[in-house]
Amino acid sequence: MTTFNLTETTASKISSTLTRLRHQMGAPAVGMVLTLVAVVDEAGQYDAVRAATEAAREHPSRILVIINRSPNEHNRLDAEIRVGESAPGEVVLLRLYGELTEHAHSVITPLLLPDTPVVAWWPCQGPDVPAKDPVGRLAGRRITDAQAARDTVAAISGRADVYVPGDTDMAWTRLTPWRSLLAAAFDQPIGKVERGVVEGAAGNPSAPLLAAWLSDRLAAPIEVADSSGPGLTGVRLAVAGGGELVVTRTDARLATLSRPGHPDRRVALARRPTSELLAEELRRLDPDEVYASAIQRLAQLSKSR
Repeated sequence: MTTFNLTETTASKISSTLTRLRHQMGAPAVGMVLTLVAVVDEAGQYDAVRAATEAAREHPSRILVIINRSPNEHNRLDAEIRVGESAPGEVVLLRLYGELTEHAHSVITPLLLPDTPVVAWWPCQGPDVPAKDPVGRLAGRRITDAQAARDTVAAISGRADVYVPGDTDMAWTRLTPWRSLLAAAFDQPIGKVERGVVEGAAGNPSAPLLAAWLSDRLAAPIEVADSSGPGLTGVRLAVAGGGELVVTRTDARLATLSRPGHPDRRVALARRPTSELLAEELRRLDPDEVYASAIQRLAQLSKSR
């Protein structure tokens, strides 16, 4: 992979450099299916770039990483460009200083791939209203992560108030294997669910979100209980006439599924790295109506307590 550094540069010079590097390598910028814009701080940029690069192996992308530095320095834009023959796209780290920290959207607009979707991702603390954020306005898909918020549960509970089609959150993405397993458990009738509980580490935003989804789908009260973790550790659903449907996970890799009238079954239910979560979100760029319904249900439950 070739790395090229530009100091005190402009978006026009960055774009020209990208074109020149690609042609020098005999690999013009074709085949990239989207522009992924990651907004991070300096401390989080390494993990974000690694996750985005891994996800780009499935979704070749131009990855623009916005890193806001000191707003008290003179206006300056520094860029680090990474391009390689074996790289699944292009990576551009943009370090903004001075007043440019308030105008990142103007910096990246000339760098967006034409006629391809734009996805904005905040792996660190995200904006209160992603769709109204200047960077968020450029994107058709906006990915936040309530796990990075100061108050994780409040962050996911408040998503419904600001939801716009195209919004999603990693707290929801982490639930995909749990939702798939629980949905499959109902392939054979087991009776009406009367109540239930979702168990997870204290402050895990996925726990109340899963409880809200289950409550919405099953029309039953679902509570949240703290456990020692890591992450989600169990779901218990009481079935009419006695018995429980239970999923328990104690090692973050395997879970045990128990259903009335069936033998216990061990199933894979591993916690996934950020790169896999991001790759999943990039597979669908249309509005996630199930997520919207779940956060609306969560907001209703939170206001009723």
